[in-house]
Amino acid sequence: MGKTYEGGVPLAEVVRSGFVEGVHRGSVVVLDSTGAPLAAAGDVTSPIFPRSSNKPMQAVGMLRAGLSLTEPADLAIVAASHAGEEFHLARVAGLLAGAGLDGDALHCPPELPVGDQARTAVLRAGGGPTRIQMNCSGKHAGMLLTCRSAGWPLDGYWRADHPLQRSLRDTVEEFTGEEAVAVGVDGCGAPVLSASLTGLATAFLRLVAAESDTGAGMVAGAMRAHPEVVGGTQADDTRLMRGVPGLLAKIGAEGVIATALPGVGAVALKIDDGAGRARMPVLVSALRRLGLDAPVLAEFAEVPIFGGGLPVGATRPLW
Repeated sequence: MGKTYEGGVPLAEVVRSGFVEGVHRGSVVVLDSTGAPLAAAGDVTSPIFPRSSNKPMQAVGMLRAGLSLTEPADLAIVAASHAGEEFHLARVAGLLAGAGLDGDALHCPPELPVGDQARTAVLRAGGGPTRIQMNCSGKHAGMLLTCRSAGWPLDGYWRADHPLQRSLRDTVEEFTGEEAVAVGVDGCGAPVLSASLTGLATAFLRLVAAESDTGAGMVAGAMRAHPEVVGGTQADDTRLMRGVPGLLAKIGAEGVIATALPGVGAVALKIDDGAGRARMPVLVSALRRLGLDAPVLAEFAEVPIFGGGLPVGATRPLW
């Protein structure tokens, strides 16, 4: 694996009124069902921060460390970047309450929901930022419960040298098959571990290939059974999992997404400028290289560009 991400190639263009006004660069890798490279563009072997696309592997690590949950939807919220809808917040609150904790125990910063509808509802009701509304609160709740189960201190559970985080790092490195050569602080305050796009796609392929009674199989199964918990009612990864049965998908910040379908293959990509509008059209192009075809892919193939309230162009894939 290279030491520095070299940046990608043009993957998508922004067309307004027939005029190309912008281009998004990035990198993407497509693996077949055996994990062999099928197609790639840009730098897919140097480390990036997958951000929240690491959450499924972190959830596996929590199970291995002693996290015990009775409902698959609870496991899905631990691997989620939720929209802050009422059912998300209720599930996180329930996890904390079951351990005798509340939102104040979370280290993630107070924020408004990331989902447009949920954020608007909070503001209309006169509410403000809270820790439990932060989109990573499910992961942090899972970390707290894991520490309780393992007998580790709750204090400092988010620090990279905490026993919990060392354990989760081992799991992420196992699934990607790579050393995490860089460790940063994610937006939620917990560690984010680097991996190449090839390593990330490999990890997702291993998740969907795992037996259902293993930690990896439990996480992948929970996420696919409860896609609305993973993202939200209108989240892109939620809609993908609903529209392609068996597909595992998880978005990460800064233009990252990883997907895998058992017996078919996996995709991981990063849009270099972090633009969300380019992520899904490029992903659709990559999934079609695996032979996938579903109505939901047509919905994501282009992202409309508006002028005067009317569609006048689109962000569309070049690759």
